[in-house]
Amino acid sequence: MSLFSFISKQFIDILEWQEEGDGVLASRYPMQDNEIQYGASLTVRESQMAVFINEGKIADVFGPGMYKLSTQTLPVLTYLKNWDKLFESPFKSDLVFFSTRLQLGRKWGTPQPVTLRDKDFGMVRLRAFGIYSYRITDPKLFYTEVSGTRERYTVDDVEQQLRNLVVSTMASTLGGSAVPFLDMAANQGLMGDTLRSALAPAFARYGLALDSFAVESISLPEELQKAIDKRIAIGMAGDLNQYTRYQAAEAIPLAAQNEGGLAGLGAALSAGMGVGQVMGQALQQSLATPAAATPAAPAADSPQAKLAQLKSLLDGGLITQADYDTAKADVLKKLVG
Repeated sequence: MSLFSFISKQFIDILEWQEEGDGVLASRYPMQDNEIQYGASLTVRESQMAVFINEGKIADVFGPGMYKLSTQTLPVLTYLKNWDKLFESPFKSDLVFFSTRLQLGRKWGTPQPVTLRDKDFGMVRLRAFGIYSYRITDPKLFYTEVSGTRERYTVDDVEQQLRNLVVSTMASTLGGSAVPFLDMAANQGLMGDTLRSALAPAFARYGLALDSFAVESISLPEELQKAIDKRIAIGMAGDLNQYTRYQAAEAIPLAAQNEGGLAGLGAALSAGMGVGQVMGQALQQSLATPAAATPAAPAADSPQAKLAQLKSLLDGGLITQADYDTAKADVLKKLVG
């Protein structure tokens, strides 16, 4: 190399990184054919780290501070370069800056329902959404496992991988948890803490630290929501017998929609047989006060009981006055012969 060519080479004597916007995790210093001047100044700001790479190998990692690049501050690189006896000359190495700032408000979600095993319901299919935040804590590991030789690496580049990691970990963690799903769903903070603890080691594998993880919403399939509503109704009913009577009373309007209508239901009641009688008895029991506080009810097949059942249906608006009069006349006719 001629003296003129040597003098014309551009030696870099100040190395620093001004982040070019939010979302950049790693940025390679643009050296091209430039060489770094021995004794140059390296400035690493708070929320940054820098990694020197020589011949494909990571030589040194620098945290926040100002450094003079010499055999004292680059011991590993010095060894690789065989610098000895304070040999002072320009050198060429790759330099990558990393942002260690918190990456806030990153969204996660389950595009498709995730199937989980639950001790109460067996199998549960749910969709969940939320946010999380993380930061780079080990740039050497992040470089070797994620960013590699790319000029720039952003949060969008790593986002898909992290979202998939969240969904798979959620399925395995909640599915194997001894905590019932209902308890988790009622306390989304508990669910977020459980998932954060399970995800932290997986993030650390890439040189990342998971700072926070929140579950914002959980949506359940319709059939599971119905099962939960039924369980709530059972709890409100107090005991299974009372809930069974309640279900029978609720079924009366559905029976009235069948062939024959309310008139057919009244005729069945007057004859003392069929679905109408059973439902009428269930309705009377559910509306009656405890037996200890009232006189004993007449026999279910007696005319008095049938008339009482008809009157209860009329008062409840379940049959019309005409239906009531017809059925009542039939009962009285059988009574007097």
